[in-house]
Amino acid sequence: MTFSPALRHRQKVLAALASDATRPLDSAPAAPTEGAAGAEYAALLAVLHEAVRGLSDIASHEARQPKKAELAKVFADWIEGVLAADQPVQDEILIVNMIWAIDYRDFDYALRLADFALRHGLAMPERYNRTVACFLAEDVAELALKESGAVSHDVLVRVHALTGAADMPDPAKAKLMKALGRSWVARADDFNPAADNAPAGGAQAYLEQAQECFTRALALDQKSGVKTDLKMLEKRLAPAPAS
Repeated sequence: MTFSPALRHRQKVLAALASDATRPLDSAPAAPTEGAAGAEYAALLAVLHEAVRGLSDIASHEARQPKKAELAKVFADWIEGVLAADQPVQDEILIVNMIWAIDYRDFDYALRLADFALRHGLAMPERYNRTVACFLAEDVAELALKESGAVSHDVLVRVHALTGAADMPDPAKAKLMKALGRSWVARADDFNPAADNAPAGGAQAYLEQAQECFTRALALDQKSGVKTDLKMLEKRLAPAPAS
């Protein structure tokens, strides 16, 4: 993969910014404002803001999803340059594209960007009033809970791995644990003992994982809505009566 001279220059700028020992350790430095990298970032940021305004004119959330996927192509080369440099810098273009990718359900891409954002301390735009970790955990969980099958089990596991240790409101964490618990139940329901990756404990092993998730969700938030799930699991996991 090759990058434009401006992108290569930006990587050098990022490296210089990363060596600045005066920046806070838990946040990324500001995006570049000078040189070729600063000019290209400013130009793309203007395009991004115009795109956001255009999206707000589309009333249908469903109709906005393919438009966001189309717009993402405009910023793809820039973002690949940022990821390749792998240096901390506050980049609104990357963050907004992470949000869009969740909307149009390219979770692999969204999690690539989220991983960068979390490792380097990037912030969400102010209008979201949440951290990257909280947004990722809550929005993916809400989608999984709202639409059965919309989010794969593996994606939920990856989101939990990325955000599990992050500080966020307990109800947000509980929502992710609830979604993950229900995903474990679905795996138990679809259990195939002949599968190569079948756990030694069979479907019960998946149900026990679900129980742990629901128990954690309830501990975090008594209003998380998992009490019925736990009662159902207690029945399914109860020992069979002796004959």
